[in-house]
Amino acid sequence: MPDKKHEGLRPETLAVAHGYDPEMGMWSAKPPIFMTSTFVYPSAQYAKDVHEAFFDNSGPLKGSTHHIYARLGHPGLDFLETRLAAIDGAEAAAAFASGMAAQSAIALAFMRPGDSMIHGRPIYGGVDMLYNQTLTEFGATAEAYLDGTDEVEVRRAAKAAMARGPLKLIVAETPANPTAAIVDLELMVRLADEIGAEQGHRPLVVVDNTFLGPFAQRPIELGVDLNMTSLTKYCGGHSDLLAGGVTGRAELIEKLRYQRVVWGSHLDPFTSWLLLRSIESVAVRMERAMQNAQKVAEFLVSHPKVAGVTYLGFLKEGTRQREVFNRQCKAAGSTFSFHLHGGEAEAFRMLDGIKLIKLAVSLGGSETLICHSASTTHYAVTPEKRLEGGITDGTMRLSVGLEHVDDLIADLAQALEAV
Repeated sequence: MPDKKHEGLRPETLAVAHGYDPEMGMWSAKPPIFMTSTFVYPSAQYAKDVHEAFFDNSGPLKGSTHHIYARLGHPGLDFLETRLAAIDGAEAAAAFASGMAAQSAIALAFMRPGDSMIHGRPIYGGVDMLYNQTLTEFGATAEAYLDGTDEVEVRRAAKAAMARGPLKLIVAETPANPTAAIVDLELMVRLADEIGAEQGHRPLVVVDNTFLGPFAQRPIELGVDLNMTSLTKYCGGHSDLLAGGVTGRAELIEKLRYQRVVWGSHLDPFTSWLLLRSIESVAVRMERAMQNAQKVAEFLVSHPKVAGVTYLGFLKEGTRQREVFNRQCKAAGSTFSFHLHGGEAEAFRMLDGIKLIKLAVSLGGSETLICHSASTTHYAVTPEKRLEGGITDGTMRLSVGLEHVDDLIADLAQALEAV
């Protein structure tokens, strides 16, 4: 049910105020943690009625919020999903035990043997494995487009995919992992509409919004069907939890919740509570991280041992990518890649010389993280496909955190001396 009290509020405010009322938690100012695996019924008939409401969406308790078993849902999940949907400007949300659990639910819900999908390159290694290895074992196929702002290239990929089976998903990771490559979401939505008219079934446009999150990019407002965010990253923000969220139209989200019930990929009560806490401060944390990232990128781009920097603020005016960025994004984010002159040996020497920055995968935490993409996050992607996506053996992904920027630059400067 819409919350009229919070109608018209901005996403930053909804992240603090929406989805929980103190009356729901014995007047606790913050949501309590409901650490229970099961919920008591007041009577046998009530138990039957609440199961009918949950599984058949009918009966006297249809629309009831009474819970049955924590795998099917729990109060903390209700609070979190209501808040996520409001922040993204969507009808509904589903939260999962990880970002990959969310991605897998989308694939399992909307693809069948013989179907096809398209995605950009580069794309996160786990998602690449999902569509190009796991789903192929079930008879589905995938095609990659190499530039998500190039309409000719995207149409080529779509045509190639449709030649092998009905196109069911158009997946866009934007900015892409690890190079921050941009995908034109308005193009993807328009293409989905055209393909739907042609094949009689409109493919869903699915966006991974992890790199920019709910405040710097608003995919639902651009007409996409499903907006996926790895909540592990900026929304969690402290590198201490795993979670994934998907927002979109209610009928699509219900299909994803069904997958969650069957596969047991729900988000537990404690992690739901941790996320409710962290989401309140994500806008402020990202603002500081992005300020740091700009200064770090400016240092790296002028360093003689750095061959290139993919920071979005450096996109050249007059290019397709810059035009899409100006139209689609509100900020440049704080995760990007830089390429060293040289390859793995030079990259490893630099990484082994860092002192403050942490050598680890993941991103979006309060601490600054760095990793060598080819040997970590994209290890399972073939060298040829890595190069197609702009990932060289000298590419490193940097997620800039909240430390003092002068200390970060000093650490990078001394580490680069080893290259």
